[in-house]
Amino acid sequence: MTALMLTVLATSIPLLLAATGELIAERSGVLNLGVEGMMLMGAVSALGATLYTGNPYLGIIAGAFAGMAISLIFSFFAVTMMTNQVATGLALTIFATGFSGLAGAPLVGKTAESLPKLNIPLLEHIPLVGELLFQQDALFYVAIGLIIATSVFLRRARGGMILRAVGDNHDSAHALGYNVIMVRWLAVAFGGICAGMGGAYIPLVLTPHWSEGMTAGRGWIALALVVFASWVPYRIAVGALIFGGITIMQLAGQARGWTVPSQVLSMLPYLATILALVLISIRSSSSYLTVPAMIGKPFHPGN
Repeated sequence: MTALMLTVLATSIPLLLAATGELIAERSGVLNLGVEGMMLMGAVSALGATLYTGNPYLGIIAGAFAGMAISLIFSFFAVTMMTNQVATGLALTIFATGFSGLAGAPLVGKTAESLPKLNIPLLEHIPLVGELLFQQDALFYVAIGLIIATSVFLRRARGGMILRAVGDNHDSAHALGYNVIMVRWLAVAFGGICAGMGGAYIPLVLTPHWSEGMTAGRGWIALALVVFASWVPYRIAVGALIFGGITIMQLAGQARGWTVPSQVLSMLPYLATILALVLISIRSSSSYLTVPAMIGKPFHPGN
């Protein structure tokens, strides 16, 4: 049972990282559909850097920088040049999917050193909880810290107030003297860093090798997870555990030889994503949702 819970936690971390970054981007009013592409670039960069240096922590940094680089390309077109955000995000995902496959071709068949576990003294000996929460890798603690910091930032910090103001009404924020373009560039860059780390987690912890398209749609699930969480940070953690559990249920079913066709089991995470979005759309008129009013809308400084 403990092993199953550990697997669910590990499977949830890439979703938690990517969705946290995308939440910040969307709260600034930017819809970045390039999360899948940023995760792929983070994965291939992390594995390549780890194989080259022998240090998985440098692999994390490489993955974060790769995700940020893709996000900055997105910002140039969608935020500064005011291109359609949906089309730009999709184009970057297509580009990153192909480019990561090309860059990762020499890495096929190679395995890298996994992230070591960081046991927290005293706390690691607590029954069950110690093994689940205090004997984990560095990115696990980064993901938990980011979700807590993001929640505090949005609710308490002046910067969080500015970010929310830009996402709710960029014209009013501009009139008050806030640099809307800069806020959105920074928010999207943060999202890219988080997505890159989420991608890095996959080859450094889950599957220590490279295969083309190894994120397997996690970027799209992270996008849906932001909506599922109604743009509230702590709900992302709950959603990530739910979707992580569904993913593991799919793998467990295949391993135990369930009579259900394997294709149906493979569809479970994505069917759950669609179901969650349908249920949210039904409740769209309720106070459950805190949709940023300016999401997807370009800002024209001259207005």
